[in-house]
Amino acid sequence: MSLKRKKAASLTAAAAAALMLVSCGTPSTNSKTPVSASPAGSPASIQSPAPAASQTPPATLAPTTTAAPTPSPSPAAAVKQYRINKNYDVVPLDTAPEADKKVVLLTFDDGPKKEDMLTLILDTLDKHKAKAIFFVNGNRVKQNPGLLKLIHERKQTIGNHTWDHMDLKKEPPERVDSQINDVQTIVKELIGEAPLFFRPPNGSGNDYVREAVKKAGMVYMTWSNGSLDWETKTADKPQEVIDNVMKQLHAGSNILMHELAWTAEALDKLLTELEAKGYSFVDPSSIALE
Repeated sequence: MSLKRKKAASLTAAAAAALMLVSCGTPSTNSKTPVSASPAGSPASIQSPAPAASQTPPATLAPTTTAAPTPSPSPAAAVKQYRINKNYDVVPLDTAPEADKKVVLLTFDDGPKKEDMLTLILDTLDKHKAKAIFFVNGNRVKQNPGLLKLIHERKQTIGNHTWDHMDLKKEPPERVDSQINDVQTIVKELIGEAPLFFRPPNGSGNDYVREAVKKAGMVYMTWSNGSLDWETKTADKPQEVIDNVMKQLHAGSNILMHELAWTAEALDKLLTELEAKGYSFVDPSSIALE
């Protein structure tokens, strides 16, 4: 072969090698096999980089974390379906027309007193999957802080019934304020949240009392169905408690009872009879704070 032909052949081979090197570094657009990016930290491969506009940055993986537990909704955050009307009945909100009208609200005043009596009431409520408001007195809470915590731990609602069970209508404003607010303070210190419902002793209040209750962030109520368990003629007569409630029974009944031995004894039969008549028990957390 002549020298001129040898040089030409050599140049042709070099050009072909260069073309092969370039084609190895850039994948064909018709290739069906994806090309994996080099892992971070590995030596750079010998290839021509694709244009910047066509590069897809690697996905960034978020660190693995354990989700925090979802807290149970507080009474104030629960879905509201009911309100207390001017007769102190429980009625559906206008925004919740589908809410059951055939309901009763269970309430117990003047505690907490004795563990065995309270436990019987709580056990009976649990048996019937019922919720209630326990309107407590501050002086009894001070004597029995563990019983207040027990009510809260059993998922029942705490209400405010003044510190000393006083007739607030007969008291000066400063006395009214302390009777209401001191209960709010001690309950919050013990269970971490203040009451949202208030019942004046003997159902006795006035405009100032109502305003003080509103400022404290509570719903004011008396009752619309009295068990009369506090009367002497009813003492030690569980059936009398039941009969008194059933005689006054109506849709939305706000039933007043007390932490008393004969009421605790009557409760299971009373709730059974209410259920037999088609009534269910309002959860206080579903009552709007109006």
